[in-house]
Amino acid sequence: MIGELHTTVSFTGHRTYGGEADALLRDAVRQLYARGMRTFLSGMALGFDLAAAEAVLACRAECAELRLVAVIPFAGQELRFPAAEQLRFRRIVAAADEAVTLARGYHRGCYAVRNNCLVDRAALLVAWYDGSAGGTQYTVRRALMRGREVWNLHPAALVSVQPVPRLF
Repeated sequence: MIGELHTTVSFTGHRTYGGEADALLRDAVRQLYARGMRTFLSGMALGFDLAAAEAVLACRAECAELRLVAVIPFAGQELRFPAAEQLRFRRIVAAADEAVTLARGYHRGCYAVRNNCLVDRAALLVAWYDGSAGGTQYTVRRALMRGREVWNLHPAALVSVQPVPRLF
């Protein structure tokens, strides 16, 4: 069980994140916890996702009801990571309150399925978004289209992100 929508936060961000905002990330978790947010979802990708999961784990001592859910797009995702990052991934999954694996193996579109889950299961999205195209942009736009609150921690947070309507 992932959590109640109104008390759940998701993270999305670039794989190139290098720890620039780790203190800010922990502060965001504390602020959101103070607002009543209890469940935090990480998509478990390299970069910002793993850093966000670690920030949640670091705040547990002071935030007793804090829950981390690892939302893994497919079984074996970490096998594509460098060895040190595989260990980091496994450590986070072991410490998480819940791990949800969305597919048995990699398939085209599995990252979009994960990103959709992150947006659809949370009231608020914390992002590390620099304005570039890709999965983070897709996730931020989806969140805005769904009326979710978005916190962008990137220093270029003045980047305007407009939801793009779907054309069916």
